[in-house]
Amino acid sequence: MNKHLMALACVSVVGLFTAGSAAAQEVIKIGQASPLTGGNAPYGKDLENAVNMAIDEANAQGIKIGGKPVKFEIDAVDDQADPRTGVTVAQQLVDDKVDVVIGHFNSGTTLPASKIYSAAGIPMITPAATNPAITQSGSKTIFSIIATDAQNAGNAGKYAVTVSKAKRIAVIDDRTAFGQGEADEFEKAVKAAKGTLVAHEYTDSKAVDFSAQLTHIKSLDADMVFFAGLNPQAALVAKKMKQLGMKAQLVGGGGVMEPTFLSLAGDAAEGTMAWEYGQPLSSLPKGADFAAKYKAKFGTEMLSYAPFGYDATWAAIKAMEAAKSTKPSAYVPMLRSRAVEGITGKIRFSATGALLNPATTLYVVKGGQWTVVTVKE
Repeated sequence: MNKHLMALACVSVVGLFTAGSAAAQEVIKIGQASPLTGGNAPYGKDLENAVNMAIDEANAQGIKIGGKPVKFEIDAVDDQADPRTGVTVAQQLVDDKVDVVIGHFNSGTTLPASKIYSAAGIPMITPAATNPAITQSGSKTIFSIIATDAQNAGNAGKYAVTVSKAKRIAVIDDRTAFGQGEADEFEKAVKAAKGTLVAHEYTDSKAVDFSAQLTHIKSLDADMVFFAGLNPQAALVAKKMKQLGMKAQLVGGGGVMEPTFLSLAGDAAEGTMAWEYGQPLSSLPKGADFAAKYKAKFGTEMLSYAPFGYDATWAAIKAMEAAKSTKPSAYVPMLRSRAVEGITGKIRFSATGALLNPATTLYVVKGGQWTVVTVKE
């Protein structure tokens, strides 16, 4: 055989070996469901980025499951923050035979979608939806990696009465499953602390004018307004309160403590308080590094839920590693029995799939920046 033929033979053997290795690599599909269009799209893209970040890192590590090389791939779908669409894309992920779902963002889409995953036996880990009912369905495959409204808004209601000493408290909620859940839990806590509620006003998640609600609340001489909704609307509430000359303290729940709130509300943001899920990222060992990596990779600041999306993805991957299997019947018990150290802290699930020992944090806008007031566990 001459040198040219020998070289060609060697190239062919290497090519066959490489192709064989690629063929032996099992593909693990990680479903990711969130709003990628519409008003909540920044949050959805933030979660998609976080899942991609975890997947890229896992693939770079050359992870093996059961001794076999694997490749993780994302299967991202847009639920449009709409319950009906959420059910449709949930079925799409089931049909795609994903191995786990990280999502959804909104409680209103998560609640009906979770039933689709549960019926199919596909584990779902939500990194953002906080309605307590999500992990109270009795399903063995539904998990939440974040504090619930009962904890976050519950802390907010108790604090409003016992620490802020608010005497006349009003509530505005956006009538989504998230907003209603927050508002209900806040009210329960206020009443338990013997506080006084003077109004519960309603809007919807697409509203941009809150004049009627706030004018009524002002007439009742409320000294605190709790807004149960997300940061774009919370910013508009803050601006309208300033325009009306209201002196009441504005308090938001989850999804308000964002850089975009500051830019949208402008000088009306000053003094606004917000209760958020989890501990301050800056206080956690891997928090600052994660934030820097995220910005370097995507060219933008992350929002509040990216660390939870990243941790949810890694929790699933590590459970598969421990079980040496991608079969839910094998790795779900590992999700339940093992603690994992994440960016957001120690992750361990209760018997219902809820996060054990979650923390929530109160922030205030001071000097144009969000500043930590207190952390509750």
